[in-house]
Amino acid sequence: MILLSFLRTLFFYFFLLAVLRIMGKRELGSLGPLDLVVTIIMAEVATLPIENPERPMILAIVPILTILTLEILLSYLCLKIPRLRGLVMGRPSVVIRHGKLERKEMRRLRFSVYDLLEQLRVRGYYNPADVEMAILECDGELSVLPKADAGYRRYGARVRPAYAVIVDGIVNKSALQATGMTEEDLSTELAKHGIDEIGKVFVATTQPDGSLFVQVKQT
Repeated sequence: MILLSFLRTLFFYFFLLAVLRIMGKRELGSLGPLDLVVTIIMAEVATLPIENPERPMILAIVPILTILTLEILLSYLCLKIPRLRGLVMGRPSVVIRHGKLERKEMRRLRFSVYDLLEQLRVRGYYNPADVEMAILECDGELSVLPKADAGYRRYGARVRPAYAVIVDGIVNKSALQATGMTEEDLSTELAKHGIDEIGKVFVATTQPDGSLFVQVKQT
C-alpha cells in the first residue's frame, strides 16, 4: 500500500507538471509550475486523512515526504543544469520588441492581443507603441520597458486607452464604435499606412492623437 501511494504520487507529480507546462504561462498566475504542482498535490494529499479518519496517516505522510524530496532534488538539478530549468520552469518570452508585437511568439504562447493590452493597461501603458520591450516572464507576469519618450504619454493628464480596432485581420466593431470611428474612417487611416486590405493587418490600435498604430501580418 505504501509503495502504491509512493508510485501514484510520483506519477501525478510529473503529470500535473507536464499539464501545467502545456497550459502555458498565462494560466500560472504568480506561481511557477514547480511551486504550483507542489502546492496542489500537498493540499489534496493533506485532506485525505482528515476527511477519512480510517485512512492511515502514513498514506499521507509518505506522499508529502516524496513531494518534498522531489522539490529539493529538482530545484537543485535546475540550478546545475540550465537546460533542465528551461524545460521545467519555462523561459521568458519577448511579446513586444521595439514597439512591435511578436505575433509568432504570442501565438505559440496562446497570448492574445486583448490579454496583452490588458496587462499593459494594468501597468499604466495605454499604447503598445510606447513600449520598447515587453517580456512575459516564467511566472506569467509581464515586464515592460518603455521607450525613452513615452513618459509624458504615460503620466499625462489626458491619457486615453488604446482600442484594438483590428485584431488578426478582423474589425472589432465594439472597439471601433467606442472610438467614434466608422469603417470608412478606418479604411482612410489604413490607406495612410499604405494598406488597402483589412485582412493584411495583424493589429491596429488607436493612439492618443487619434491616429492608428498599425502592424501588418508577417508573411
